[in-house]
Amino acid sequence: MQHAEGYVRSEIDHGIATIEFFHPSSNSLPGVILNDLAKTINDIGIDQNVKVIILKSAGEKAFCAGASFDELVAISNEAQGKEFFSGFAKVINAMRKCHKLIIGRIHGKAVGGGVGLASAVDYAIATEEASVKLSELAVGIGPFVVGPAVERKVGVSCFSQLAIDATEWRSAEWAKKHGLYAELYSNVSEMDDAIQALAERLANSSPDAMAQLKKIFWQGTENWDTLLTERAGISGRLVLSDFTRNAINKFKAKNEASNK
Repeated sequence: MQHAEGYVRSEIDHGIATIEFFHPSSNSLPGVILNDLAKTINDIGIDQNVKVIILKSAGEKAFCAGASFDELVAISNEAQGKEFFSGFAKVINAMRKCHKLIIGRIHGKAVGGGVGLASAVDYAIATEEASVKLSELAVGIGPFVVGPAVERKVGVSCFSQLAIDATEWRSAEWAKKHGLYAELYSNVSEMDDAIQALAERLANSSPDAMAQLKKIFWQGTENWDTLLTERAGISGRLVLSDFTRNAINKFKAKNEASNK
């Protein structure tokens, strides 16, 4: 699914489906990319030819910069805000309900919604460059929609540290220590070798056994269809505040200046 800016692509090879997303702004996630990502995961999740899924982003820098600032500042009412943040809810719920195990390829920094994606995969493999930050509070909102996925992986204490200290990065080593990442590698080549080896092993494992395991892994999240939508409503209201609009514009101006 190609757009004027960015895409979601998928391919299947010997039972291994690879889903790749891209956006030129550090793999940020506008609404169209979020919707395409959720649809692709849902479609591949019921494909009998697929045994395991790899989720990745393109490029060599950031894994995912989270919500698109351009779309955040364009939101003009609560309904639009809820609709935008519901995009993250759709992706996380698609990953949660998918019958296939999902391996995350985290090659670089993850911010906000990017941390949510890394948390919602079943097994994240990363490089030492893949530091994490939940920056939402710094712009007047909060990690409400991705929060349940992050909390599920790292626990309430570590989630609260990320959510409260919203301007500081946590290292990839920190993320591995607290369970967000399962494996950590010094370079992309080693990471890709490990991902491919694991994917091949899983592609030759029992699909039914893996599906049953996934159900067990996600027990207790059955209310997330409602919960994450409610959380999207909170973010949709907060994003309209003057505080948030001023903070996002400052972030955009800073990023544009640094890119000149």
